[in-house]
Amino acid sequence: MINKHFIIGLPRSRRQHDSIWVIVDRMKKSTHFLLVKTTHLEEDDAKLYIQEVTDGQAERTIQTLEYMLRSCVIDFKENWDDHLPLIEFAYNNSYHSIIQMGLDEALYGRRCRSPIGWFEVGEAGLIGPNLVHQFMEKVKVIQERLKTTQSHQKSYTDVRRRELEFEVDNCVYLKISNMKGVRRFGKKWKLSPRYICPYRISKIVGNVAYELELPQEFAAVHPVFHISMLKKCMGDLSLIILTGDIGIKDCLSYKEIPIQILDHQCHKLRTKEVASVKVLWRNQFVEAATWEAEEDMKKRYPHLFESAEVPN
Repeated sequence: MINKHFIIGLPRSRRQHDSIWVIVDRMKKSTHFLLVKTTHLEEDDAKLYIQEVTDGQAERTIQTLEYMLRSCVIDFKENWDDHLPLIEFAYNNSYHSIIQMGLDEALYGRRCRSPIGWFEVGEAGLIGPNLVHQFMEKVKVIQERLKTTQSHQKSYTDVRRRELEFEVDNCVYLKISNMKGVRRFGKKWKLSPRYICPYRISKIVGNVAYELELPQEFAAVHPVFHISMLKKCMGDLSLIILTGDIGIKDCLSYKEIPIQILDHQCHKLRTKEVASVKVLWRNQFVEAATWEAEEDMKKRYPHLFESAEVPN
């Protein structure tokens, strides 16, 4: 079974793309992001393809995608659609806690061979019946894990679910601390406010997105936000936080910094051996550690190898 949804109201790119068709495989969790134009979304087609999200799975995927897109739109501006395939690869290549493996690994039966070397030594030897058998075993494990997790998540979601819906001219607070490790506004850590203003809703964009009437100092921020980033204003003016006390950062990008070497391996090629190390990055869990070329890491971060020996 798959979930389908459209994300519309994005800044128009040079190739005139302003919408994304999101397709989510509910079993393997793999996702496809397809570029479309608003002119392609006729009213009848929209009614045919857009389905109500009842279990929160596609909604969470869309929320994560919008956070990633917001970074790309700010950093790459009108060329954001050129980077959508990289966003899809990064999303599907990430570790998923429910199935306890990468999404591409669940789809293809083995880990994706990416430039960062995310593979185990000897994995290339899996061919023919062995590969098919391993894939079937993984599918069974994934189905069992998904069934258990979805059952728990549904019972939890049904208790806490709040059906939010806003109208044009409603005033809402805007959540500003939405991404781990990335702060769009100036305040840091516990001093940073969670919501600011309120702002007036000027337009309803799709089922779960709204366009806000932002002040001029927020010109660098795309005005369309997911409903999870909004909170209804009850009219208490004492709760209003002025934007002048926050400040806005011009760049949303942040640099990943390695903090520890977890493991070491040597991959034998035809004519040489390539050594790689497993690196734990700041703001990431151990499951998200990546394999990097040892030679490159020694040049860029020599202190990691001086402080402690790399395990053999």
